[in-house]
Amino acid sequence: MILLCRLLSICVALLLASAAQAQTYPDRPIKLIAPFPAGGLADVLARAVGDEMSKTLGQPVIVENRAGAGGNVGADAVARSTPDGYTLLMTSAGILTANQFLYAQMPFNVETAFIPVSNVADMSMLVVVNPKVEAKTLNDLVALAKAQPGKLNFGSPGIGTTGHLGLAMLMYAAKVNIGHVPYRGAAPAVTDLLAGQIDGVVDNPPTVISHIQSDKLRPLAVAARERMALVPNVPTAAEQGVANYEASSWFGVAAPAGTPPAVVAKLHSAIAAAVRTPAMQERFSKSGARLIGDKPEEFAARIAAERKTWGEVIKAANITPQ
Repeated sequence: MILLCRLLSICVALLLASAAQAQTYPDRPIKLIAPFPAGGLADVLARAVGDEMSKTLGQPVIVENRAGAGGNVGADAVARSTPDGYTLLMTSAGILTANQFLYAQMPFNVETAFIPVSNVADMSMLVVVNPKVEAKTLNDLVALAKAQPGKLNFGSPGIGTTGHLGLAMLMYAAKVNIGHVPYRGAAPAVTDLLAGQIDGVVDNPPTVISHIQSDKLRPLAVAARERMALVPNVPTAAEQGVANYEASSWFGVAAPAGTPPAVVAKLHSAIAAAVRTPAMQERFSKSGARLIGDKPEEFAARIAAERKTWGEVIKAANITPQ
């Protein structure tokens, strides 16, 4: 009984300490690490949402770029930081769901190193082909791939990238074999696609949208549950009979494990307010991004579900860990 009382006293003390910290938090600048090079979507999104969070929190949110190893370098820096809410991670989907299957050694345990705060933005991928390809729909593409396994070739920004995984998931969901041509970046892949050197790509809207609008590339499907406002006439994969094909690039904020719940709640509120601002909505809708701002538990559930899915897809595609 005495031991139980002591444990209860400790729990109450911890809760009171967390609440007290949340009342004064933040009292100095917050560092938001973007684990990819400057100018990329993670960096742009981190700076935009950080600026808006600063207005709510009353302290600057300073973005720091730490690129390397598919985002693992920057993520590891956050995982090792003091869990006080002053060092945060603008994580990608890959860092918390796929990297553990793509890298032979991870510097941190993805399941225990972080607390998900909020999914900031989601960008559904598009299945796009050169107009010379006979397929006019995703069903046509699947039929072509089944009739001549391995003849079609799709490019990607490189092995293990979102584009590569999006293609792997398409093959997994549709049960087809499509050749993979890895490039060093999305730009050279799209250049060869426009020239007809490859047949298609599975990529994010900003990479291909201008070419779709000029009819230089043909979109076949949106890899999501809902159609994309940017290309409303392009049906989803599910609408065309390819169920369970959902591939997207998403970015969210995570904190080191051990960050007080009250601080996490305050950060979530600031993010949710940030993504609702008209300026944020207008800016990112033009790139095909959907701003979210969901609750920590919702974000955590998505991460867990996608981690399971990507593990199955990567194993089926026989993608060897680096």
